[in-house]
Amino acid sequence: MAKVRNWQLGRAMDYPYDAPRPKKQFCMVMDTNKCIACQSCTIACKSTWTWGKGQEYMLWNNIETKPFGFYPTGWDVNVLDLLGQQGWDGDTYTGTTVFEAAPVGEKVLGWKPDEADWNHPNLGEDEPTGTAGETTYIPDTPHANMWMYYLQRICNHCTYPACVAACPRQAIYKRPEDGIVLVDQTRCRGYQECLTACPYKKTMFNLETRVSEKCIGCYPKLEQGLQTQCTTSCIGKLRLTNYVSTPENADPRKPADFLIHIRKLALPLYPQLGLEPNVYYIPPVHVPPEYLEQMFGPGVPGAIETYQNAKDDPELLGLLMLFGATERVISTFDVADGVARGYDDAGQEIVAVPLKEPTFVRPLEFATELKGEPVTGFRHNT
Repeated sequence: MAKVRNWQLGRAMDYPYDAPRPKKQFCMVMDTNKCIACQSCTIACKSTWTWGKGQEYMLWNNIETKPFGFYPTGWDVNVLDLLGQQGWDGDTYTGTTVFEAAPVGEKVLGWKPDEADWNHPNLGEDEPTGTAGETTYIPDTPHANMWMYYLQRICNHCTYPACVAACPRQAIYKRPEDGIVLVDQTRCRGYQECLTACPYKKTMFNLETRVSEKCIGCYPKLEQGLQTQCTTSCIGKLRLTNYVSTPENADPRKPADFLIHIRKLALPLYPQLGLEPNVYYIPPVHVPPEYLEQMFGPGVPGAIETYQNAKDDPELLGLLMLFGATERVISTFDVADGVARGYDDAGQEIVAVPLKEPTFVRPLEFATELKGEPVTGFRHNT
């Protein structure tokens, strides 16, 4: 084991080898408050990448209804149960990670789903917690204990991937140029150690080809400066494909750095597992914080307050409005004179969005005649 610095945990941790960080790190930011579970992202991903034989059950991108939705069944509750007691002292994690809690002879604490666990991606979803009582009346607060929200999931392309650590063939690797985690299928022998190790269960096994597969971060698009398929297909404009720095190197002009490090609005998924995942979530504002803190860490209350006050923060509001405004990757942004602008790597403006849309009032002449003058435009003859 090597000691590596995991900034999400606020401390160093054990990892099977000394893993250098890539030149830049691919990431995605998801605003859970905007998702309507239309599954446009899921279909866009599947029709692009997983339409072949042996991939029928594969959803590299999926939307789960929390707290009862899973794909595969029980993916997170199982690993949390195995990990046992977890805790935070401020922003420092005091529990053990899946690497530090690994059994003797293993590199990662994990479990392997049964084949049946992948068969029902909607099992148990859209069910509220608690009960509504004998009537359908739901008071303003606290929602009669009824709540649910949609969680968008892809591979986290972790800084310290459990799949990479566990593979005996070194068939899974992390690209040094952008941090995307890929499978070299010529090296894979189908041992499925990656499936056991990944706590997010985002490596999958093709029963036809007998090798592992996973989300590739749409790297052919990224190499052209374009955002991922799931991002550009999202009708709710809740996703942002970007690159994230470490906290000490954060640049407030870079969208992901601004959301993650400067405003601390976007939070990682189950950071206590220790993988330093690189998909970040703006938490839902209507869900009990106790549940969200287990899922996104101790930054939840501050993130919710920041989001609810975004209207008073022009920079944040402008950046949120740039979500889904262009298919290009936004390298830097600024907000000035009521307009949010995004720029590419060369500093060229690629998108501009007003913070407040202008109001247009059509002249009355389009609706009726005035003083006997003829109507311009279309009219109905009687």
